[in-house]
Amino acid sequence: MRTTLRISRAAAVFTAIGALALTGCSDGGDGKDKPEKSAGSDKGGSGVDLPRLDGEKLSVAAVWTGAEQANFVKVLKEFENRTGAKVTFVPAQDPIVNFLGTKIAGGQPPDIAMIPQVGAIQQAAQKKWAKPVGPEAKAQLAKNYSKVWQDLGAVDGTQYGVYFKAANKSLVWYNTKAFENAGAAEPKTWKDFLKTAETISASGVTPVSVGGADGWTLTDWFENIYLSQAGPEKYDQLAQHKIKWTDPSVKDALTTLAQLFGKPSLIAGGADGALQTEFPASVTQTFTGGDQPKAAMVYEGDFVGVNIAQTKAKIGTDAKVFPFPAVGAESPVVTGGDAAVALKDGKGTQALLTWLASTDAAKIMAEQGGFISPNKALDASAYPNEVQRTMAKALIAAGDSVRFDMSDQAPQSFGGTPGKGEWKTLQDFLKNPKDIAGTQAQLESDAAKAYKS
Repeated sequence: MRTTLRISRAAAVFTAIGALALTGCSDGGDGKDKPEKSAGSDKGGSGVDLPRLDGEKLSVAAVWTGAEQANFVKVLKEFENRTGAKVTFVPAQDPIVNFLGTKIAGGQPPDIAMIPQVGAIQQAAQKKWAKPVGPEAKAQLAKNYSKVWQDLGAVDGTQYGVYFKAANKSLVWYNTKAFENAGAAEPKTWKDFLKTAETISASGVTPVSVGGADGWTLTDWFENIYLSQAGPEKYDQLAQHKIKWTDPSVKDALTTLAQLFGKPSLIAGGADGALQTEFPASVTQTFTGGDQPKAAMVYEGDFVGVNIAQTKAKIGTDAKVFPFPAVGAESPVVTGGDAAVALKDGKGTQALLTWLASTDAAKIMAEQGGFISPNKALDASAYPNEVQRTMAKALIAAGDSVRFDMSDQAPQSFGGTPGKGEWKTLQDFLKNPKDIAGTQAQLESDAAKAYKS
């Protein structure tokens, strides 16, 4: 669930999201397509050719849980139907490189891992865990993916990753009753966002829910602000550690973020409460409690819809969404992504990579909701609501102008490990947002060590 993109050509499309109401997510995948035929929108109409794998056993590891895991299992089940193989889902933990290292050391690596960080793919390749993508999967990638998505899964010119999932992470979801009771409107700028928060607070409801127990949510807060405020060139420089975290642009972004984090009354449970709130709870507490939810708004990606579905709130009436407010000239656009990486050689493993690169597989997952595919051949009609269709179209329209999440581009020890690096330092910042200089110094110290290693 963690990765960043800039879509200048699609900015107007995303601006329109604020005016749209989500409709309910439908469960449209019936898993009954005939073998070797398209499940829907493959533009060539020929589907994807898969070998018979009767009796073969495969395993796929991912950090996905709950509804997201259940939806992905439907994709694996259809692969089973078409090939005769048996595929087991293996629950993984963050940091996934450590999890995989333990499995490999024990002689039981999964056949495929869904890896959510670019840096982790690079590490897997450097450690010689990852196996190159075969010609059939490469053909699907060439047919269905823009070059940038292929390049993001490559290391030193060798293709290792098949990006199956993308996610827009520049959205703020809100409880419509809380907004209506406060007389609040959807804000378009950061200044208006803070004013809206104060208006909601005055109505007796805490305005913002923050899942601070999961450090990755805090990196997303920072990255949205930094991308909008500092601009894409600075963003790229910081992502590659070509400028230091002590740079004035980082100070500016942390100062902006402190305008929210520095007011405990605006955050559900204050800083201490937020640091004990995991991401799923940050969503559900925003859409439960009737007229008195624990918070009126929660920031995160389109996948929030999966968690809202676990409450009684109806998307489109009780829950709506607007773009992350613009700090600079434009609202930021941030995405997450997960790539399938083979850890074992074999006909079955390569066939599963080919399947995950296909339009047929993407369609099954898209129909469930809470998912966006980087597969450009997938017809937008596969998505269950207009907002997801809009986001998917904008992603595809962006073509090769995507940029990944800064923390996901970093070495995992800095950008992707609970209790360490950027995750830990931003949790400390949430607790003490006045210490901007200290936060910068710690971020730079951790980054310098990680990038050298």
